Amino acid sequence: MAVVFEKPHALTDVPMHYCPGCTHGIIHRLVAEVIDELGIEGRTIGIAPVGCSVMAYDYFNCDMIEAAHGRAPAVATGVKRADPDKHIVFTYQGDGDLASIGMAETVHAAARNENITIIFVNNAIYGMTGGQMAPTSLPGQVTQTSPYGRDVNHCGYPIRVCEMLSELEGATYLERVTVNNVANIRKAKKAIKKAFQNQIDGKGFSLVEVVSTCPTNWGLTPKDALTWLEENMLPYYPLGVYKDKTAEEDAK
Repeated sequence: MAVVFEKPHALTDVPMHYCPGCTHGIIHRLVAEVIDELGIEGRTIGIAPVGCSVMAYDYFNCDMIEAAHGRAPAVATGVKRADPDKHIVFTYQGDGDLASIGMAETVHAAARNENITIIFVNNAIYGMTGGQMAPTSLPGQVTQTSPYGRDVNHCGYPIRVCEMLSELEGATYLERVTVNNVANIRKAKKAIKKAFQNQIDGKGFSLVEVVSTCPTNWGLTPKDALTWLEENMLPYYPLGVYKDKTAEEDAK
């Protein structure tokens, strides 16, 4: 009998704690599938900081390290440099973690072209702590700390991480994807696999930004949250490759 569906071995067989309609589960599966396909589970170390991903160590079969809020790229740098030829190191971070308290670690890891892989989940809100405005919250977006909508004159504009990091000479690969439909899920997996392969090949810093939903803190149903993402998030955060030094090198 042909096997048409199988849980990735790199995922543990436990229920996830994420809210209904949250796309973290999809992204976890894609990361696990890539780890399986590349045959690197025994070499992989994941770094999970504070945020909705704080319990990611329960879901991946590879070794996991808990990092302080925002410090995952710094911890990943230390782990990778300790044994660069043995370990495959990835961080799994939300926008409040990566683009706020952890912005310095993110920028400088990219500037140094650290040979690590970052999975960046951007749902434009602080998910775990109750729905406050995040660095990526859209202009006019209503959150717990911007009840009248984000006022750019007071709070500034959202940070577009891929666009910003693309200006750094060190960063190797930056791509923004989403997981709102089957076609985009396949593209997201391809990007994640490339980011891990870059590390295996010693190419340097790779970051995949996944534009995601947060139905609970957006105050929407899972279905309406996907529609809101398509109509509001994707115009402000266009999908695509923002930097790929490996492609540039291959083209020479």
